[in-house]
Amino acid sequence: MQTTSSTSLLGAYSDEELVKHLPGFTNHYATVNGVRLHYVEGGSGPALVCLPGWPQTWYSYHPIAAELARHHWVIIVDIRGMGSSEKPAAGYDKKTMARDIYELLRHLGVEKASFLGHDIGGMVASSFGFNYPESTEKLILADGAHPNEGMRQMPLLPAPGAFTDKMNGQQPYVWWMAFNQVKELPEQLLAGRFQYLLDYLFRYVMLDESRMAAFDRAVYAAVYNQPENIRAANAWYQALEHDIADASTYGRLPMPVLGIGSCVSYSYLQMSLPYMAENVEVVGILDSGHYMFEEKPAQVLAAVLGFLHPSAS
Repeated sequence: MQTTSSTSLLGAYSDEELVKHLPGFTNHYATVNGVRLHYVEGGSGPALVCLPGWPQTWYSYHPIAAELARHHWVIIVDIRGMGSSEKPAAGYDKKTMARDIYELLRHLGVEKASFLGHDIGGMVASSFGFNYPESTEKLILADGAHPNEGMRQMPLLPAPGAFTDKMNGQQPYVWWMAFNQVKELPEQLLAGRFQYLLDYLFRYVMLDESRMAAFDRAVYAAVYNQPENIRAANAWYQALEHDIADASTYGRLPMPVLGIGSCVSYSYLQMSLPYMAENVEVVGILDSGHYMFEEKPAQVLAAVLGFLHPSAS
Protein backbone atom coordinates (compact mmCIF):
# COMPACT_ATOMS: atom_id res chain seq x y z
CA MET A 1 0.00 0.00 0.00
CA GLN A 2 1.21 3.49 -0.85
CA THR A 3 2.30 5.20 2.35
CA THR A 4 3.81 8.44 1.09
CA SER A 5 2.41 11.21 -1.05
CA SER A 6 3.24 10.80 -4.74
CA THR A 7 3.62 14.58 -4.88
CA SER A 8 5.80 14.90 -1.78
CA LEU A 9 8.87 15.77 -3.85
CA LEU A 10 7.17 18.34 -6.09
CA GLY A 11 8.20 21.40 -4.12
CA ALA A 12 5.88 24.33 -4.77
CA TYR A 13 3.34 21.95 -6.31
CA SER A 14 3.09 19.63 -3.31
CA ASP A 15 -0.11 19.46 -1.31
CA GLU A 16 1.76 20.83 1.69
CA GLU A 17 2.60 24.00 -0.22
CA LEU A 18 -0.64 24.27 -2.20
CA VAL A 19 -2.87 24.22 0.86
CA LYS A 20 -1.12 27.39 2.02
CA HIS A 21 -2.98 29.14 -0.82
CA LEU A 22 -6.21 28.39 1.09
CA PRO A 23 -5.99 29.88 4.60
CA GLY A 24 -8.01 27.81 7.04
CA PHE A 25 -7.71 24.61 5.00
CA THR A 26 -5.56 21.64 6.01
CA ASN A 27 -4.29 18.41 4.43
CA HIS A 28 -5.37 15.00 5.69
CA TYR A 29 -5.11 11.31 4.81
CA ALA A 30 -7.37 8.40 5.69
CA THR A 31 -7.37 4.73 4.74
CA VAL A 32 -10.96 3.74 3.99
CA ASN A 33 -12.46 0.93 1.93
CA GLY A 34 -8.94 -0.43 1.49
CA VAL A 35 -7.55 2.71 -0.21
CA ARG A 36 -5.61 5.66 1.21
CA LEU A 37 -7.29 8.93 0.28
CA HIS A 38 -5.94 12.45 0.48
CA TYR A 39 -8.40 15.22 1.29
CA VAL A 40 -8.33 18.89 2.19
CA GLU A 41 -10.84 20.41 4.59
CA GLY A 42 -11.81 23.83 5.86
CA GLY A 43 -14.73 25.93 7.06
CA SER A 44 -17.63 24.98 9.28
CA GLY A 45 -21.31 24.19 8.96
CA PRO A 46 -23.12 21.48 7.00
CA ALA A 47 -20.75 19.11 5.21
CA LEU A 48 -20.13 19.75 1.51
CA VAL A 49 -18.03 17.12 -0.25
CA CYS A 50 -16.25 18.35 -3.38
CA LEU A 51 -15.02 15.84 -5.96
CA PRO A 52 -12.70 16.95 -8.80
CA GLY A 53 -12.32 15.66 -12.35
CA TRP A 54 -9.77 14.85 -15.04
CA PRO A 55 -7.02 15.91 -15.42
CA GLN A 56 -7.00 17.93 -12.22
CA THR A 57 -6.81 17.35 -8.46
CA TRP A 58 -8.33 18.80 -5.30
CA TYR A 59 -6.59 22.04 -6.21
CA SER A 60 -9.16 22.68 -8.96
CA TYR A 61 -11.52 23.91 -6.23
CA HIS A 62 -9.21 26.68 -5.08
CA PRO A 63 -11.10 29.46 -6.97
CA ILE A 64 -14.31 28.73 -5.02
CA ALA A 65 -13.26 26.87 -1.86
CA ALA A 66 -12.82 29.89 0.42
CA GLU A 67 -16.30 31.25 -0.29
CA LEU A 68 -17.88 27.80 0.09
CA ALA A 69 -16.12 27.47 3.44
CA ARG A 70 -17.94 30.56 4.72
CA HIS A 71 -21.13 28.47 4.66
CA HIS A 72 -20.00 24.84 4.87
CA TRP A 73 -17.51 22.37 6.20
CA VAL A 74 -15.82 21.83 2.84
CA ILE A 75 -14.15 18.47 2.24
CA ILE A 76 -12.27 18.30 -1.07
CA VAL A 77 -11.21 14.76 -1.90
CA ASP A 78 -8.60 13.43 -4.30
CA ILE A 79 -10.67 10.49 -5.52
CA ARG A 80 -9.13 7.04 -5.89
CA GLY A 81 -6.27 7.32 -8.39
CA MET A 82 -5.99 11.12 -8.21
CA GLY A 83 -3.23 13.35 -6.87
CA SER A 84 -1.86 12.11 -3.57
CA SER A 85 -4.49 9.43 -3.10
CA GLU A 86 -3.54 5.81 -3.58
CA LYS A 87 -3.54 4.29 -7.06
CA PRO A 88 -4.42 0.61 -6.70
CA ALA A 89 -4.71 -1.78 -9.62
CA ALA A 90 -8.50 -1.99 -9.45
CA GLY A 91 -11.63 -0.39 -8.02
CA TYR A 92 -12.18 2.44 -10.51
CA ASP A 93 -15.82 1.73 -11.19
CA LYS A 94 -17.82 4.61 -9.78
CA LYS A 95 -19.77 2.41 -7.35
CA THR A 96 -16.54 1.37 -5.62
CA MET A 97 -15.30 4.95 -5.68
CA ALA A 98 -18.57 6.11 -4.12
CA ARG A 99 -17.99 3.53 -1.40
CA ASP A 100 -14.59 5.14 -0.80
CA ILE A 101 -16.32 8.45 -0.12
CA TYR A 102 -19.02 6.87 2.03
CA GLU A 103 -16.39 5.21 4.21
CA LEU A 104 -14.47 8.50 4.41
CA LEU A 105 -17.57 10.27 5.68
CA ARG A 106 -18.09 7.55 8.27
CA HIS A 107 -14.45 8.00 9.29
CA LEU A 108 -15.15 11.74 9.73
CA GLY A 109 -18.36 11.13 11.64
CA VAL A 110 -20.54 12.65 8.91
CA GLU A 111 -23.99 11.09 8.58
CA LYS A 112 -25.27 13.22 5.71
CA ALA A 113 -23.62 15.62 3.26
CA SER A 114 -24.23 17.58 0.11
CA PHE A 115 -22.01 16.95 -2.90
CA LEU A 116 -20.45 19.05 -5.63
CA GLY A 117 -18.83 16.96 -8.35
CA HIS A 118 -17.11 18.20 -11.50
CA ASP A 119 -16.41 16.01 -14.55
CA ILE A 120 -15.36 12.52 -13.30
CA GLY A 121 -16.15 13.81 -9.82
CA GLY A 122 -19.73 14.27 -11.00
CA MET A 123 -19.84 10.62 -11.99
CA VAL A 124 -18.69 9.57 -8.51
CA ALA A 125 -21.08 12.01 -6.82
CA SER A 126 -23.96 10.61 -8.90
CA SER A 127 -23.03 7.08 -7.88
CA PHE A 128 -22.93 8.15 -4.25
CA GLY A 129 -26.46 9.51 -4.57
CA PHE A 130 -27.73 6.31 -6.15
CA ASN A 131 -26.08 4.02 -3.62
CA TYR A 132 -26.33 6.12 -0.44
CA PRO A 133 -29.42 8.31 -0.79
CA GLU A 134 -29.93 8.37 2.96
CA SER A 135 -26.49 10.00 3.29
CA THR A 136 -27.04 12.55 0.50
CA GLU A 137 -28.62 15.92 1.32
CA LYS A 138 -28.32 17.60 -2.07
CA LEU A 139 -26.38 16.77 -5.23
CA ILE A 140 -24.69 19.25 -7.58
CA LEU A 141 -23.27 17.97 -10.86
CA ALA A 142 -21.03 20.35 -12.80
CA ASP A 143 -20.40 19.15 -16.36
CA GLY A 144 -20.45 15.50 -15.26
CA ALA A 145 -23.09 12.89 -14.45
CA HIS A 146 -23.33 9.12 -14.12
CA PRO A 147 -22.27 7.16 -17.23
CA ASN A 148 -25.16 5.73 -19.23
CA GLU A 149 -25.95 3.94 -22.48
CA GLY A 150 -25.92 7.23 -24.36
CA MET A 151 -22.12 7.18 -24.25
CA ARG A 152 -22.18 4.43 -26.85
CA GLN A 153 -23.46 6.99 -29.34
CA MET A 154 -20.28 9.07 -29.17
CA PRO A 155 -18.88 9.37 -32.70
CA LEU A 156 -15.68 7.78 -33.89
CA LEU A 157 -15.33 10.68 -36.33
CA PRO A 158 -16.35 14.28 -35.66
CA ALA A 159 -19.33 15.80 -37.43
CA PRO A 160 -18.27 17.69 -40.59
CA GLY A 161 -16.96 21.11 -39.61
CA ALA A 162 -17.49 20.52 -35.87
CA PHE A 163 -13.91 19.68 -34.89
CA THR A 164 -12.17 23.04 -34.60
CA ASP A 165 -9.99 24.78 -32.01
CA LYS A 166 -12.98 24.93 -29.62
CA MET A 167 -15.34 22.13 -28.67
CA ASN A 168 -18.77 22.35 -30.26
CA GLY A 169 -21.31 21.85 -27.48
CA GLN A 170 -24.01 20.74 -29.92
CA GLN A 171 -21.75 18.24 -31.70
CA PRO A 172 -19.00 17.45 -29.19
CA TYR A 173 -16.02 15.35 -30.20
CA VAL A 174 -14.36 13.99 -27.05
CA TRP A 175 -11.66 11.82 -28.58
CA TRP A 176 -9.89 11.29 -25.22
CA MET A 177 -12.79 9.12 -24.05
CA ALA A 178 -11.45 6.52 -26.49
CA PHE A 179 -7.76 7.34 -26.07
CA ASN A 180 -8.00 6.83 -22.31
CA GLN A 181 -9.43 3.35 -22.88
CA VAL A 182 -6.06 2.18 -24.19
CA LYS A 183 -3.93 0.49 -21.58
CA GLU A 184 -0.22 1.27 -21.10
CA LEU A 185 0.28 3.33 -24.27
CA PRO A 186 -0.95 6.72 -22.90
CA GLU A 187 1.50 6.67 -19.99
CA GLN A 188 4.32 5.70 -22.35
CA LEU A 189 3.50 8.62 -24.62
CA LEU A 190 2.69 11.23 -21.98
CA ALA A 191 4.97 10.53 -19.01
CA GLY A 192 6.97 13.71 -18.44
CA ARG A 193 5.09 15.35 -21.35
CA PHE A 194 1.59 15.80 -19.98
CA GLN A 195 1.82 19.58 -20.33
CA TYR A 196 1.19 19.18 -24.08
CA LEU A 197 -2.12 17.42 -23.46
CA LEU A 198 -3.11 19.89 -20.75
CA ASP A 199 -2.45 22.91 -22.95
CA TYR A 200 -4.40 21.37 -25.82
CA LEU A 201 -7.31 20.36 -23.61
CA PHE A 202 -7.65 23.72 -21.88
CA ARG A 203 -7.54 25.48 -25.24
CA TYR A 204 -10.14 23.11 -26.71
CA VAL A 205 -12.74 23.00 -23.92
CA MET A 206 -12.38 26.49 -22.41
CA LEU A 207 -13.72 29.66 -23.96
CA ASP A 208 -11.02 31.72 -22.24
CA GLU A 209 -8.01 29.50 -21.65
CA SER A 210 -6.13 32.40 -20.04
CA ARG A 211 -8.25 31.77 -16.96
CA MET A 212 -6.27 28.56 -16.38
CA ALA A 213 -3.16 30.13 -14.88
CA ALA A 214 0.33 28.96 -15.75
CA PHE A 215 0.85 27.96 -12.12
CA ASP A 216 -2.30 25.82 -12.12
CA ARG A 217 -1.19 24.11 -15.32
CA ALA A 218 2.16 23.37 -13.73
CA VAL A 219 0.43 21.88 -10.68
CA TYR A 220 -1.52 19.42 -12.80
CA ALA A 221 1.41 18.64 -15.09
CA ALA A 222 3.58 17.82 -12.07
CA VAL A 223 1.00 15.25 -10.97
CA TYR A 224 0.01 13.74 -14.31
CA ASN A 225 3.58 13.53 -15.61
CA GLN A 226 3.88 10.46 -13.39
CA PRO A 227 3.14 7.21 -15.32
CA GLU A 228 1.22 5.65 -12.43
CA ASN A 229 -1.00 8.73 -12.22
CA ILE A 230 -1.82 8.56 -15.93
CA ARG A 231 -2.57 4.85 -15.60
CA ALA A 232 -4.87 5.39 -12.64
CA ALA A 233 -6.72 8.33 -14.19
CA ASN A 234 -7.30 6.37 -17.39
CA ALA A 235 -8.78 3.59 -15.26
CA TRP A 236 -11.71 5.93 -14.49
CA TYR A 237 -12.53 5.74 -18.21
CA GLN A 238 -11.73 2.06 -18.59
CA ALA A 239 -14.39 1.32 -15.96
CA LEU A 240 -17.18 3.00 -17.95
CA GLU A 241 -18.59 -0.33 -19.16
CA HIS A 242 -18.95 -1.41 -15.53
CA ASP A 243 -20.55 1.94 -14.67
CA ILE A 244 -23.09 1.69 -17.50
CA ALA A 245 -24.07 -1.78 -16.30
CA ASP A 246 -24.53 -0.44 -12.77
CA ALA A 247 -26.67 2.42 -14.08
CA SER A 248 -29.18 -0.08 -15.46
CA THR A 249 -29.86 -1.27 -11.89
CA TYR A 250 -30.60 2.16 -10.40
CA GLY A 251 -33.88 3.98 -10.01
CA ARG A 252 -34.09 7.76 -9.99
CA LEU A 253 -32.23 9.96 -7.55
CA PRO A 254 -34.67 11.04 -4.82
CA MET A 255 -32.74 14.03 -3.43
CA PRO A 256 -32.70 17.53 -4.99
CA VAL A 257 -30.24 17.64 -7.89
CA LEU A 258 -28.72 20.66 -9.59
CA GLY A 259 -26.93 20.35 -12.90
CA ILE A 260 -24.56 23.16 -13.86
CA GLY A 261 -23.71 23.03 -17.53
CA SER A 262 -21.05 24.95 -19.41
CA CYS A 263 -21.37 25.71 -23.10
CA VAL A 264 -20.00 22.25 -23.89
CA SER A 265 -22.29 20.19 -21.60
CA TYR A 266 -25.44 22.16 -20.91
CA SER A 267 -27.47 20.44 -23.63
CA TYR A 268 -26.33 17.01 -22.45
CA LEU A 269 -27.29 17.71 -18.84
CA GLN A 270 -30.65 19.12 -19.92
CA MET A 271 -31.43 15.86 -21.70
CA SER A 272 -29.94 13.34 -19.29
CA LEU A 273 -30.59 14.60 -15.76
CA PRO A 274 -34.43 14.45 -15.87
CA TYR A 275 -34.09 10.71 -16.50
CA MET A 276 -31.73 10.36 -13.53
CA ALA A 277 -33.50 12.40 -10.86
CA GLU A 278 -37.00 13.09 -9.57
CA ASN A 279 -36.29 16.65 -8.45
CA VAL A 280 -33.86 18.27 -10.86
CA GLU A 281 -32.90 21.75 -11.98
CA VAL A 282 -30.38 22.52 -14.72
CA VAL A 283 -28.71 25.90 -15.10
CA GLY A 284 -26.35 26.97 -17.83
CA ILE A 285 -23.18 29.01 -17.57
CA LEU A 286 -22.99 29.37 -21.31
CA ASP A 287 -20.26 31.99 -21.35
CA SER A 288 -17.86 29.41 -19.88
CA GLY A 289 -16.17 26.32 -21.14
CA HIS A 290 -15.77 23.06 -19.23
CA TYR A 291 -13.41 24.36 -16.53
CA MET A 292 -16.01 26.73 -15.12
CA PHE A 293 -14.47 27.04 -11.65
CA GLU A 294 -11.58 28.90 -13.27
CA GLU A 295 -13.53 30.73 -15.99
CA LYS A 296 -16.62 31.83 -14.07
CA PRO A 297 -16.17 31.24 -10.33
CA ALA A 298 -18.70 33.90 -9.31
CA GLN A 299 -21.43 32.33 -11.44
CA VAL A 300 -20.61 28.87 -10.10
CA LEU A 301 -20.81 30.13 -6.53
CA ALA A 302 -24.12 31.89 -7.17
CA ALA A 303 -25.61 28.68 -8.58
CA VAL A 304 -24.19 26.40 -5.88
CA LEU A 305 -25.01 28.58 -2.88
CA GLY A 306 -28.42 29.55 -4.27
CA PHE A 307 -29.28 25.85 -4.54
CA LEU A 308 -27.90 24.88 -1.15
CA HIS A 309 -29.41 27.91 0.64
CA PRO A 310 -32.48 29.00 -1.36
CA SER A 311 -33.97 31.02 1.50
CA ALA A 312 -30.84 33.21 1.59
CA SER A 313 -30.74 33.94 -2.14
